[in-house]
Amino acid sequence: MDVRVVSSMPTGNRPERDYVLVHTCSAPYDDTVTLATIERVVDKTNGLTKRIKTLVARARMTANEALSFATSYAERKKIPVVYSDQA
Repeated sequence: MDVRVVSSMPTGNRPERDYVLVHTCSAPYDDTVTLATIERVVDKTNGLTKRIKTLVARARMTANEALSFATSYAERKKIPVVYSDQA
């Protein structure tokens, strides 16, 4: 499975047109808690129109758990995973 770590690449510059995007960040009031958002992004018109389906929204899980979930989903759909540690 193709997992790329991305820190702040603009969305319009991503070469993939169908991928799973994983965001992790610290909880606003407890920096010991990690929150994850996992989305499937389908871009069919070079950045002008996107379809985003949220699979997990700000769930309490570690980065490894989020990547494991996203990788499992992406393997079934045969699409890459893009990970960002910035929201």
